[in-house]
Amino acid sequence: MEEKVIIVTGASRGIGREIAKTLAKKNIIIANYNKSEKEAQELKQKMEKKGYKLEIYKADISKENECRELVEYTIKKYKKIDVLINNAGISKTKLVTEVTKKDWEEIINTNLYSAFNMSQQVIPNMIHNKKGNIINISSIWGQVGASMEVIYSISKAGLDGLTKSLAKELGPSGIRVNSISPGIIDTEMNKQYTNEEKEEIKQQIPLEKIGKPSDIAKCVKWLIEDNYTTGQIISINGGWVIT
Repeated sequence: MEEKVIIVTGASRGIGREIAKTLAKKNIIIANYNKSEKEAQELKQKMEKKGYKLEIYKADISKENECRELVEYTIKKYKKIDVLINNAGISKTKLVTEVTKKDWEEIINTNLYSAFNMSQQVIPNMIHNKKGNIINISSIWGQVGASMEVIYSISKAGLDGLTKSLAKELGPSGIRVNSISPGIIDTEMNKQYTNEEKEEIKQQIPLEKIGKPSDIAKCVKWLIEDNYTTGQIISINGGWVIT
């Protein structure tokens, strides 16, 4: 099978890191990071020791020009982009009355605007090649909303809307667009939960457990291998929310 050139944003930690590791075995991975250089370097070294093709690229993808430079670099070096995985995201837990304009801009720019920008930049190359795959990593809170995470919920709901719109627009060009909507996953982003709170959450989940980054990475791998799924919001949450 032909190697695919895959960009993974926010790939130095958590879900993004696991996605990059899972896909690196048979593909060329451009693992984007912004602040977590140490973790990114460690990821690169581990993959290189296994003989995998993974390189890291520092970019603040909340900024349009840095999105463009990342995509231009990839196309110049590899001539194509087969898959874009918009994974980068941040969250802040605050009462809505305490949310500032800065909070709004940081979360919306990182979680939603970056996905739009990255998609806009890769689409011309995908259209030229008459194939492509965009996978957005959303959240359960984009579907049902979360108390004290209003802006985060808005950003993820917007990401799902972007997914559906792009799937309709790009389908005739052979480009598939899907969103994966995780429930609570055992990553650093959820470190604010105490062990007691995690146990309470488990009791609300039919499978009675918290998800792992590998659960999301496996779905990403399947979406890349598939050829007929597009415009879908795929919920991976242990049955916590069933729609």
